[in-house]
Amino acid sequence: MNVDELNQRLIDIEVKLAFSEDLIERLDETVVRQQAQIDALMRETARLRDRLADMQAPAAPRALRDELPPHY
Repeated sequence: MNVDELNQRLIDIEVKLAFSEDLIERLDETVVRQQAQIDALMRETARLRDRLADMQAPAAPRALRDELPPHY
Protein backbone atom coordinates (compact mmCIF):
# COMPACT_ATOMS: atom_id res chain seq x y z
CA MET A 1 0.00 0.00 0.00
CA ASN A 2 1.50 3.33 -1.01
CA VAL A 3 1.24 6.74 0.62
CA ASP A 4 -1.51 7.96 -1.74
CA GLU A 5 -3.71 4.99 -0.89
CA LEU A 6 -3.14 5.52 2.83
CA ASN A 7 -3.97 9.22 2.51
CA GLN A 8 -7.18 8.38 0.63
CA ARG A 9 -8.16 5.84 3.31
CA LEU A 10 -7.52 8.43 5.99
CA ILE A 11 -9.64 11.00 4.15
CA ASP A 12 -12.46 8.44 3.77
CA ILE A 13 -12.34 7.68 7.49
CA GLU A 14 -12.41 11.40 8.37
CA VAL A 15 -15.42 11.95 6.08
CA LYS A 16 -17.27 9.02 7.66
CA LEU A 17 -16.43 10.35 11.12
CA ALA A 18 -17.77 13.80 10.24
CA PHE A 19 -21.03 12.30 8.95
CA SER A 20 -21.29 10.10 12.04
CA GLU A 21 -20.81 13.07 14.37
CA ASP A 22 -23.51 15.02 12.50
CA LEU A 23 -25.89 12.07 12.68
CA ILE A 24 -25.30 11.64 16.41
CA GLU A 25 -25.97 15.34 17.00
CA ARG A 26 -29.24 15.21 15.04
CA LEU A 27 -30.32 12.05 16.85
CA ASP A 28 -29.56 13.69 20.19
CA GLU A 29 -31.70 16.70 19.25
CA THR A 30 -34.52 14.33 18.26
CA VAL A 31 -34.30 12.48 21.57
CA VAL A 32 -34.38 15.75 23.54
CA ARG A 33 -37.42 16.97 21.57
CA GLN A 34 -39.24 13.65 21.99
CA GLN A 35 -38.54 13.60 25.73
CA ALA A 36 -40.06 17.08 26.04
CA GLN A 37 -43.12 15.84 24.16
CA ILE A 38 -43.37 12.77 26.41
CA ASP A 39 -43.13 14.96 29.51
CA ALA A 40 -45.89 17.25 28.21
CA LEU A 41 -48.12 14.29 27.37
CA MET A 42 -47.57 12.78 30.82
CA ARG A 43 -48.56 16.08 32.48
CA GLU A 44 -51.66 16.31 30.28
CA THR A 45 -52.59 12.69 31.05
CA ALA A 46 -52.25 13.32 34.78
CA ARG A 47 -54.37 16.47 34.48
CA LEU A 48 -57.08 14.60 32.58
CA ARG A 49 -56.96 11.71 35.07
CA ASP A 50 -57.45 14.15 37.95
CA ARG A 51 -60.29 15.86 36.12
CA LEU A 52 -61.99 12.54 35.43
CA ALA A 53 -61.60 11.51 39.07
CA ASP A 54 -63.21 14.80 40.15
CA MET A 55 -66.13 14.19 37.80
CA GLN A 56 -66.65 10.66 39.13
CA ALA A 57 -66.27 11.54 42.82
CA PRO A 58 -69.54 11.55 44.74
CA ALA A 59 -70.88 15.01 45.46
CA ALA A 60 -70.34 16.28 48.98
CA PRO A 61 -73.47 16.07 51.12
CA ARG A 62 -75.32 19.33 51.12
CA ALA A 63 -76.51 21.07 54.23
CA LEU A 64 -80.26 21.25 54.80
CA ARG A 65 -79.99 25.05 54.87
CA ASP A 66 -78.96 24.85 51.18
CA GLU A 67 -82.24 23.06 50.46
CA LEU A 68 -84.45 25.94 51.59
CA PRO A 69 -86.50 27.55 48.83
CA PRO A 70 -85.38 31.07 47.85
CA HIS A 71 -88.32 32.86 49.57
CA TYR A 72 -87.11 31.94 53.09
